[in-house]
Amino acid sequence: MRRVRRSIRSGLAIKLLTAAAIAWIFGLFQFADAIPARVVNETSRTDAIIVLTGGSLRLGKGLDLLSQGLAENLFISGVYQGLDVRKLLKIVKREPEQLENRISIGIATNTTGNALETKVWMSSGKFHSLRLVTAAYHMPRSLLEFRNAMPGLTIIAHPVFPENIKRDRWWAWPGTASLLISEYNKFLLAWVRNGLERLAALVGIETIFGSVPTAGGTG
Repeated sequence: MRRVRRSIRSGLAIKLLTAAAIAWIFGLFQFADAIPARVVNETSRTDAIIVLTGGSLRLGKGLDLLSQGLAENLFISGVYQGLDVRKLLKIVKREPEQLENRISIGIATNTTGNALETKVWMSSGKFHSLRLVTAAYHMPRSLLEFRNAMPGLTIIAHPVFPENIKRDRWWAWPGTASLLISEYNKFLLAWVRNGLERLAALVGIETIFGSVPTAGGTG
């Protein structure tokens, strides 16, 4: 009888693991399809432009948007301590006199931190809308974190597209596939954490997560 019970439990565990694996793979392809392929809104003006660091392409695009007048202020989230605006502008070969006074920088080390320090900065400036600049593959998780941190604000996604990330047939490119799998897993963890925090808020308890940053960088 014990062998029968053990066999039943083993078979059930295998079925559950198989179902979980199928759901994970299905979700991965859904996630990859949700990665933006273009900028949907290129012209609407916002109170601020937010750049999540992780490549010169993002910073260059943020500065371009600022120069074009799509916002009066630019916040660069995720900059290492000790790096000032003038040095950043020099890196991307811009004239400090033109933009320096309109740029602020943060020190977040991951996407959760990006959202939290941006929330503080937006609140201090009494801003209500932002244009979010980050890599396309990083946009779904960034929007998840930013909308969770600032549910009342208008957020316009402005993805940039690194040349080494292959969106079409991504599974055939080992580097891209590895990156998207990692980003998908981080997205799932962020989704679960945010869901638990909202549930905890409804019942009036504090989660074990608190404001502890999640694993992984800004993307």
